[in-house]
Amino acid sequence: MSQALSPITIQLSEPIMSTQETINWAAKAADIVLPTLAIINGKNVDSVSGNTAKVFNPATGKALAQVADCTPDDADIAVGYARASYESGVWSQKSPQARKKVLLRWAELIEEHADELALLESLNAGKPISDTCNVDIPGAITTLRWTAEAIDKVYDEIAPTAAHTLALIQRMPLGVILAIVPWNFPLATTAWKLAPSLATGNSVILKPDPKTPFTALRIAQLAIEAGLPDGVLQVLPGDGVNLGKHLSLHPDIDGQTFTGSTAVGKLLTEYSAKSNLKRTFLELGGKSANIVFADADLDKAAEMAAVAGFYNSGQTCTAGTRLLIEESIYDEFLEKVAHYTRQWVAADPLDPISNMGPVIDQRQLDIIQSYIKIGLEEGARLVCGGNVMASEQGGFFHEPTIFADVNNDMRIAREEIFGPVVSAIPFKDMDDAIRIANDSPYGLAGAVWSRNINTAHKVAAAVRTGTMGVNNYFGGDITVPFGGFKESGNGRDKSLHAMHDYTELKTIWIELD
Repeated sequence: MSQALSPITIQLSEPIMSTQETINWAAKAADIVLPTLAIINGKNVDSVSGNTAKVFNPATGKALAQVADCTPDDADIAVGYARASYESGVWSQKSPQARKKVLLRWAELIEEHADELALLESLNAGKPISDTCNVDIPGAITTLRWTAEAIDKVYDEIAPTAAHTLALIQRMPLGVILAIVPWNFPLATTAWKLAPSLATGNSVILKPDPKTPFTALRIAQLAIEAGLPDGVLQVLPGDGVNLGKHLSLHPDIDGQTFTGSTAVGKLLTEYSAKSNLKRTFLELGGKSANIVFADADLDKAAEMAAVAGFYNSGQTCTAGTRLLIEESIYDEFLEKVAHYTRQWVAADPLDPISNMGPVIDQRQLDIIQSYIKIGLEEGARLVCGGNVMASEQGGFFHEPTIFADVNNDMRIAREEIFGPVVSAIPFKDMDDAIRIANDSPYGLAGAVWSRNINTAHKVAAAVRTGTMGVNNYFGGDITVPFGGFKESGNGRDKSLHAMHDYTELKTIWIELD
């Protein structure tokens, strides 16, 4: 399999961990220290209640550690410290250059601990160690460095007004930010949230998914070591129903950013309305269309169709789970995709040659299996896969799966499965492809494959989605924004546009004598 771009839209020139294949990762895993305490006001602390929650390894199904299970009581304490740190100006009023220095040092420390963080991410999320070494960790470092370097290059404005007036337009930090990140790309999305929110002078409360708290807790420790003042970044592991809801409703939080399901995103919007109308940025689900025309490079498109569907075991919001194929090449192309699909074999994530790990837990495995049943009941045809995989070490492994003869009205074509399941849908012509692609409540990502620049450009422009690849999938880097249309959310991660999300515009109008 050729090297593919990351579904988190980060292009890498060379991996941080070029020697990962020579490391005995299982031995390192046996000795690693797992972070288990919350971080409040610069200190590692137990939850107020003393309660803990088990965190599991998806590759074995066994518990890794007991982690502090924070509650609304912990949230109130953390918010108090976050508010105090913001109002004190210890971070919010630091010079841009001073904030840049701290963030750059933080990136250095993450790079110095790259092996440790890659292992934590792999153990916790079930991601192949080759991915965490070559994609997730370098991507987080790139995000921090690029954003840090941009801090003192984003200027305020002076508006063109009459000679006797001076109009200043300033970007001010929002204040206290709640960042809620998912379990599928824990470190990458954490970096996407923390880098711009901290760069612009906010204080942040980070709530990692309770299934994957380790890298969030560890990089927060490194941030403190880098010089981030106490109270500016706090990490609260805990569930969404109690802790997350309480934080989202909290009147002393000024903005919230979330990556996760559309259902939860709607709840956070509701909580914002019920509290203080806190600014809310959402990156939500997807059911992206990967559109292949007959004149495309079919081998390249087929190889990338497998990547688009099965990278990270299909647990990717941008996954190309709707594979739209021009009718004249439908059977031929499906055979090619099935060929490349056989190169995706779920195996021990700590094996450096593994390219596919488990799904996150038994619940997710059950959801995937329920959709397999639904697809068969709806009349779709299984081309390959469809089964839970047996594993000697246990864990939650599922075969990469392709359904053929799918129409866009089927549930497997409309609902986000979040697993390694691709639905192949035929289309007649360009207009039909655009119609099918846009017939979805989601609009996060997608791609079009064609050697005809007119076809490619027209389709890319017409599909209502936040990111559209032309003869590529998962393309992009830190310089371009990432986010969706429709029920895929609002706001943008990455690029300078993300920094704008975490600021308020303030006008100062001066009358001159």
